[in-house]
Amino acid sequence: MFLPFLWLISTSLKGPFEAYIFPPEWIPNPPHWENYPEVLTKLPFGLYVRNTLTITLAALVGQVVTASMCAYAFARLRFPGRDAIFGIKLATMMLPSAVTLIPVYILFKELRWINTFLPLTVPFWFGGGAFYIFLLRQFFLTIPMELEEAAIIDGASPFTIFTRIMVPLSRPAITVVTIFGFLQHWNDFLGPLIYLNTADKRTIAIGLAVMTAGLEWGRDMTHLVMAVSVIMIMPIIVIFFFAQRAFIQGVVLTGIKG
Repeated sequence: MFLPFLWLISTSLKGPFEAYIFPPEWIPNPPHWENYPEVLTKLPFGLYVRNTLTITLAALVGQVVTASMCAYAFARLRFPGRDAIFGIKLATMMLPSAVTLIPVYILFKELRWINTFLPLTVPFWFGGGAFYIFLLRQFFLTIPMELEEAAIIDGASPFTIFTRIMVPLSRPAITVVTIFGFLQHWNDFLGPLIYLNTADKRTIAIGLAVMTAGLEWGRDMTHLVMAVSVIMIMPIIVIFFFAQRAFIQGVVLTGIKG
């Protein structure tokens, strides 16, 4: 599992064309630490990071909030056609994204959202995705009904039950949704490629693809591409360790409160 990661770091510290030496050298001699400042200064990396963070955070907040609310409605509330609607929602998971690609693009074009961040953020404020709704719904069903019934006796509304009982007890599942959602939006390539046209709207994934193709510098940039890749995955690694701690803490708190 660590072998590709180690090769990534090793190549990011090599000079031009040293990545193709055979037999490969795992320890660069000497290491080219200047690759990282070169990437950060010659590319508008700050702009790429800002665009990526804007899209990721805006979409992630909507995804977690609306997916948890929809999941609570499907798990606890009673309304006509609930199970049928939930089944239709699950059926959308079998629909390939390529089938809806053109109609959705035409829709956003008519709304004049092309070359804006709106197509990459607004749709996630309407449910967040069938998979996340299903995951949270299944977790909500494991929470004892007695807690909810006691809150109802005390006069709590469904929204109060959701925010003060269900959400705190569902921290592990919400953490998982947050991790998956962050990875989805941070690494998204197809969405920005389709909806963002100008260089000032590029995300890290698009900038990395441009570097890989050598479209701007006209020379081999394998070592610099690897340096950008290392920088790109560092937030994911940091979030993984922090989220892992939060996940364990959430499980312990759930056990105590239960």
